[in-house]
Amino acid sequence: MEYTRLGATGLEVSRLCLGCMNFGTDQPWMVHDREQARAVIDRALELGINVFDTANVYSQGESEDIVGAALADSDRDRSELVVATKVYGRMHKGPNGEGLSRKHVLEQADASLERLGTDYIDLYQIHRWDDETPIEETLSALDSLVDAGDVRYVGASTMPAWKFMKALSAADVDNHERFVSMQCEYNLVDRHEEANVLPLCADQDIGVLPWSPLAGGFLTDKYERDADPDSGRAATDEFMRKRFTDENWAALEHVRDIADSRDATPAQVALAWLLHKDLVDAPIVGPRTIDHLEDAVGALEIELSSEEIERVEAPITPVWNPDIGDI
Repeated sequence: MEYTRLGATGLEVSRLCLGCMNFGTDQPWMVHDREQARAVIDRALELGINVFDTANVYSQGESEDIVGAALADSDRDRSELVVATKVYGRMHKGPNGEGLSRKHVLEQADASLERLGTDYIDLYQIHRWDDETPIEETLSALDSLVDAGDVRYVGASTMPAWKFMKALSAADVDNHERFVSMQCEYNLVDRHEEANVLPLCADQDIGVLPWSPLAGGFLTDKYERDADPDSGRAATDEFMRKRFTDENWAALEHVRDIADSRDATPAQVALAWLLHKDLVDAPIVGPRTIDHLEDAVGALEIELSSEEIERVEAPITPVWNPDIGDI
């Protein structure tokens, strides 16, 4: 496994992060078997992955429970691990069940710590921007968590660049804890963030942890252009099906060709493309099986030429769409 520093911090992170959204029972395509989920986590540890990303809202806490139990039973020193989770989504009905108010942030941090079975969260991330709460209130709440030793670093996820810059500026002006990382959707066919938050991350030395690095499975070569999917996310997820454009199929064809020429898989080539981006620290892979995980780790061994990178990028022109769907 290769390691790097997260953004401008001294925190060492593996070049791949294990995304744990798939562990739980919220959706039919998730890993409902806890033993299977734990087997994937155990194998990730064996392969040297040290970053585990989840969120309180993933299957309403199930994912955090699974991750916490698996890491507690492992023989890896807690000091080597980076446990990341998120806050924002609705966790109960009625008032104060979601958002980034001081009340919700502090209560959900306590709940996440309990489910994860840990004394501290390494990277606590705001899952979305909250238009109903002043960013200064949220930053103050995050400061409290850092001061109490419950959180080591704070990060953000999925928002327009101007809002993220507003948060960074408020932190600088009022001496609040500064966001050190950004989770954003980024993969070979979903490149809209190149026209949104990624230039800002480069300018501000923000670590980048791309989610959906395989475009929800599109780049794993599991779909065919003329076939109507009857399984997987595309069978029920309209946003997934919106990826089935001529431009995206063209990019995938180039990926397939390069994979064939290198005796690799399309998923490995797609991940290798991301890993060649200097701004990217650790793509968040979400394997449901050990085979999928091991395939993803194989991407670390692939060196793409500049010609190959230009070739796979050619069909797509990045455009920022603030109404784009998200997870």
